[in-house]
Amino acid sequence: MQTEAQRRATSNYRKKVKQLTLRFYPNSDADEEMYEWLKSQDNTTDYIKKLISEDMQNRG
Repeated sequence: MQTEAQRRATSNYRKKVKQLTLRFYPNSDADEEMYEWLKSQDNTTDYIKKLISEDMQNRG
């Protein structure tokens, strides 16, 4: 069981977490293909973060 201090710390941490939602629409063949590719990756979060990091490095 968590102490009150631990609950406050957890709550404060969760408030700082950032989250995005990515939508793939069923009427788009390109979206469907991208969705299936993304879901085939071992870890989708790491895969997306790696792509962003590489893009940031390439753009200077």
